Parts: sequence; structure tokens; C-alpha cells
Amino acid sequence: MRFPLILVSPARAENIGAAARAMKTMGFSELRIVASEAWREPAARRVAHGAGEILDNLQTFDTLAGALADIDFSVATTARSRAKFRYYATPAQVETQLLEKRQWVNSMALVFGREDSGLTNEELDQVDLLTGIPMANDYPSLNLGQAVMVYCYQLAALNQVVAPTPQLADAQQLHALRQRFQHLLVRLHVSGDEKMADWIDQRVGLLEQRDSAMLHRLLHDIEKNLIDKSSGKS
Repeated sequence: MRFPLILVSPARAENIGAAARAMKTMGFSELRIVASEAWREPAARRVAHGAGEILDNLQTFDTLAGALADIDFSVATTARSRAKFRYYATPAQVETQLLEKRQWVNSMALVFGREDSGLTNEELDQVDLLTGIPMANDYPSLNLGQAVMVYCYQLAALNQVVAPTPQLADAQQLHALRQRFQHLLVRLHVSGDEKMADWIDQRVGLLEQRDSAMLHRLLHDIEKNLIDKSSGKS
């Protein structure tokens, strides 16, 4: 299974090198850079120290949307204050979620934001799950390289051999479920409830395969019932 790490607009070459070194140490190999050329600076390779092949093979993108275009499930790191109404997972909870998701999706990604300002709200809306590192104090915070190391260490189990699974689910199942919920909220005239919409959108990302399939069945029955009522059927 593919699992790229995505750095959005990193400003310091040293942080990119530190991220590459942390990735190699924990068994990750695919790095994507969004809207930055800092990786080209000599300092990135110097700090990478033995992980130069990750820099040699990294991919660059103009936008986060482009970097996520071929990814089935994504997680973004952010400060709790940026999370709005959304569920906020610890690194350990992320590990649990991804160990389950890898049984039925083909690709996952972990997204890190800018050193000074993190990810924008628009960028956060593009991912499936938010996470952050709990700290005893708000300051000093971890720098980008340290944050990558924490998550690579926590998620190293994802690089172990996966036991065979009896059935693979449709990788687009969660996306389709979100769309069905959005249409239902519009149909029920409650789409303006931002808190509810955000809560549903985020909780969908936590569903296991069987829960997702069951909700699709439930929504199908609800949609059919609404259609029958609107057409006057009993």
C-alpha cells in the first residue's frame, strides 16, 4: 500500500532534510512537496544524511489538491485551535484508524502544514481526519522535522506485512457516503447547520468498512422513503 508524506509549502530546507531522515529511519519512502523549492537547497541533503534517495525521488505539486488526487484516505496535522467543530485524533488514535483503513483502501497520506502557519481551513477541508500532538505546554512547539519523526515512529506498524483480508471495499466508499449525507441534509433543509455538517463529515472518516456499508444501506432506505412520501405513496 502506498503511503506518501506530504509537506505543504515548507520554508526551511533543514526541515525537509530532517523529515526525509525520519521517514527512512521508520520505513517510509515516498515524499511529496507542495508549492516549495526549498528541497533543492544543499542544506536539505546535508540534514537528510543518508536519506538522499527520498529527496531524489520526491514529487512536487502546485496545490494540496493535486498532491491528494490519487489518495483514498488522508490525515492532516493541525493545532487544536484550527479544528473548528471537527474530531481531533491523537497520534495513537490515528494509528488505530489507519491500521483498519489499510485493509480496504489502496493509498493513504499524512499531510503536514507550513512551519509558521500550518494548513489553511480550505486545506483542512480536503482531508479525511485531523490530528495533532498533545503537548504539556503550548510553547515551545515541535518543529516540522520533529513532528514528522513523531508520526513516523507512531505509524511504523503500517509498514509491516498486512494479513490477507477476505474482501476489499470500494476505495471511494467514504467519499460517496459524505456526498449522500450532504444531499440528505439539503433535502431535510438543515444544510445550514455548520456544526452538524462538520461533525458528520469528520465522523465518516472514522468509520470501519462494515459500518460504512451499513450506513449506505440505511441512507438508501431513507432516500427511498423520502421519494415515496414526496410522490404521495404510503
